[in-house]
Amino acid sequence: MDTGDTAWVLASAALVLLMTPGLALFYGGMVRAKTVLNMMMMSFGALALISVLWVLYGYSMAFGDDIGGGIVGSPFEFFGLSGLLGTAGLDGGFAATSLVFTVPSMAFVAFQAVFAIITVALISGAIADRARFGPWLVFAGVWATIVYFPIAHWVFAFNGAESETGGWIANDLLAIDFAGGTAVHINAGAAGLALAYVLGKRRGFGSEPMRPHNLPLVMIGAGLLWFGWFGFNAGSAISANGQAAEVWVTTMVATGAASLGWLVVERVRDGHATSLGGASGVVAGLVAITPSCSSVTPIGAIIVGALAGVLCALAVGLKYRFGYDDSLDVVGVHLVGGLWGTLAVGLLASSAATAGVDGLFYGGGVDQLWRQAVGAFAVLITSFVLTYLIGQAIQKTMGFRIDEEAEESGIDNAEHAESAYDFTSLGGGGGGGIGSGAGAARAAVGASSGSARGASE
Repeated sequence: MDTGDTAWVLASAALVLLMTPGLALFYGGMVRAKTVLNMMMMSFGALALISVLWVLYGYSMAFGDDIGGGIVGSPFEFFGLSGLLGTAGLDGGFAATSLVFTVPSMAFVAFQAVFAIITVALISGAIADRARFGPWLVFAGVWATIVYFPIAHWVFAFNGAESETGGWIANDLLAIDFAGGTAVHINAGAAGLALAYVLGKRRGFGSEPMRPHNLPLVMIGAGLLWFGWFGFNAGSAISANGQAAEVWVTTMVATGAASLGWLVVERVRDGHATSLGGASGVVAGLVAITPSCSSVTPIGAIIVGALAGVLCALAVGLKYRFGYDDSLDVVGVHLVGGLWGTLAVGLLASSAATAGVDGLFYGGGVDQLWRQAVGAFAVLITSFVLTYLIGQAIQKTMGFRIDEEAEESGIDNAEHAESAYDFTSLGGGGGGGIGSGAGAARAAVGASSGSARGASE
């Protein structure tokens, strides 16, 4: 065990954990005032539930010995994390009895747990304003079990790390996905698209303005995501080494380039650059550099990020063209950004970087490109199909979508008996807040929310 590596992995796990509350702020600011609590609770609910499932059997399904074809690990090998605890050393200290590379297995458990949590939370943005909280938690548990844990095994379980035999993408296909472009972002984006079709459009989608109610929350959330993402990417080196430092730099520069790319698109297309666009560009860049951060040079990272900003800024308008209501652009940012970042490895990878491969533009031919494409589309198709089936089953048995009256009056009151903002404290008298009669206040909040992606499309 290396204490420096262990410290870095534990610190990175804490950084990634912070990303889920950051996502709650990012998503919460983007919805209307009458639904902000429900939106944030979907992230916090995922954090609570997946933490428990990961310890019980999720880690074992993702990183246990493969039980056939590189598809899934044994759910019983590490059930309840049995066999991964340490024992007291002869000197009275703590001796880790199980290691992943140079860190205790429990540190690796912690680091991978927060990946599972935020992947589930990301999906919620596609169904904002119209999903019941109880069925959402049921969906989160079933989806993590059937979709995320096996796909994490495909992508992250390398032979000989925690188990002797791992997943097919990591060990047989040899696609490069350093920190989760496929398992996290393409996976969540495809699932969001499937659920958007299952739940249908919000009332008034395409005809009524649905602007973000609190842009400062959006920017604070984006800042926390950017901060936490250094643990997400650089922490995936599982060591405090030169690769972690290299990945830190590529993550920083790609994100900056993506934010600039998005703002340029807005300026050219709409005549103004918005705070929402800048924050969204940050997330697009983070998504795109996630799979490629170890395989591109800093210059390559700038190209990956800049194109991610442009592509994702254009892609968020696809929902109006194709008629699906992806409320907070999970498809446009995470699916499109994840696809671009994963394929970019096959185009822009340089053997000068720590991954040690050359992409098409660096003389490597199409060998790595086809591997990246197969991995990306295998995850996309699998996630979409399974999510659609899970969503339909919940919709038909429990009722996934909120009823029409509750959607109109506000999901916060209907599902949680709470309101985010109590306007009675302003001296107006009467009414109980946003969701219980403060129609004039609600309209004022919506009217003053500033520019929005949806409003400009």
